[in-house]
Amino acid sequence: MTRRLAQVAKKVGVSEATVSRVLNGKPGVSDSTRQAVLSALDVLGYERPTQLRGERARLVGLVLPELQNPIFPAFAEVIGGALAQLGLTPVLCTQTKGGVSEADYVELLLQQQVSGVVFAGGLYAQADAPHDHYRQLADRNIPVVLVNAAIEHLGFPCVSCDDAVAVEQAWRHLDSLGHERIGLVLGPGDHMPSGRKLAAARALAPDLPDEHVARAMFSLEGGQAAATRLLDRGVTGIICASDPLALGAVRAARRKGLSVPAEISVVGYDDSAFMNCTEPPLTTVRQPIEAMGRAAVELLNAQIGGSSVTAEELLFEPELVVRGSTAQAPRV
Repeated sequence: MTRRLAQVAKKVGVSEATVSRVLNGKPGVSDSTRQAVLSALDVLGYERPTQLRGERARLVGLVLPELQNPIFPAFAEVIGGALAQLGLTPVLCTQTKGGVSEADYVELLLQQQVSGVVFAGGLYAQADAPHDHYRQLADRNIPVVLVNAAIEHLGFPCVSCDDAVAVEQAWRHLDSLGHERIGLVLGPGDHMPSGRKLAAARALAPDLPDEHVARAMFSLEGGQAAATRLLDRGVTGIICASDPLALGAVRAARRKGLSVPAEISVVGYDDSAFMNCTEPPLTTVRQPIEAMGRAAVELLNAQIGGSSVTAEELLFEPELVVRGSTAQAPRV
């Protein structure tokens, strides 16, 4: 107990006696100091005294599926900064293969009495994935916001980039360059954003052959394998569901001795960091990360403040960024 008092007091910059008064519920401590002591307890991993557990910390969980794709650190930077401006402390929870699962992170966040959780990519976008941990959050009335295409029945507010518009921009760009055999590299079959992209492509090209649609895990290696299948089927333009998938497609073309963009055009999705530094610089569809991240925090803060927010999805307009990975279709 003495060690705990000393650590919390040092963290907050107050005396151990002040910390003791807060923990024992005694008067004579300002609200701001009291809140700072409780937040320090949470940050340091100490359990709150029983009588104080009903009050949530000023902590917000930020759950990401990975950090290898630069789009997720970009979202973390925007969302974390916006939370800090509101006096909320982001707790970054990143999944790793064979490591802590999304459900485990939710359990840990609930133990920390967090004020809310933002998910920027995760199992909520997969129809066949387990969703029980989301119901746990809903049952406890924890404010939650999801980023990008959630399963409808979860009932949480969501901010998304408009997948249909993104595919339309990429498709029309390739079509204007004379590409007639366009293929898609998408995520797994139950991945909601990928499903939306496929529906948009079929609306634009009702005769799109099934063999021009390849599925992959979201990685450079997955993109390479999927794009190799499409190249074997004769496509000249490839639209990918992420930038790493697109970089994998560029690698696949090169492994086959094909030039990008002279023989194969590739379009990515996200416009994540350094896509203008690749060789060739990647044509991609940009997600408005800043606007989406700030909107997610606004929705979360409104819920934390007791306001009701709509569970309807907010759609944000993407922007095609044309660089060096697309060009006129090769003449047959």
